Amino acid sequence: MEQTDKNARQDFLCLHEEAVAAVRRQMPEEDDLYDLAELYKVFGDSTRVKILYVLFAAELCVYDIASLLGMTQSAVSHQLRILKNNKLVKFRREGKTVFYALDDDHVRSILRLGMEHLGD
Repeated sequence: MEQTDKNARQDFLCLHEEAVAAVRRQMPEEDDLYDLAELYKVFGDSTRVKILYVLFAAELCVYDIASLLGMTQSAVSHQLRILKNNKLVKFRREGKTVFYALDDDHVRSILRLGMEHLGD
């Protein structure tokens, strides 16, 4: 089956071979593209996007995030775990309180560019 697919791809007419070859050289590895798609899936949940926007404005604890969004602390903690695992948020402890913030300026840029794309 793989050989058939490979042969089928070779049967396509390529009008601009140099341009296609240049793009092919610049294409990221398949695993990197998969990871990128997985990252964007995290943004596919409006609750997580709301949490990211809250953290765009300020570093906050779970209690404050839950209060702002009208959610339970448990639900916020669950979403924060997903965001942390995807390197979108970071945390720091101050005594018994854990504060969350956006991981870095890349996350800020992703959110800002998304809103600009929407026209806001």
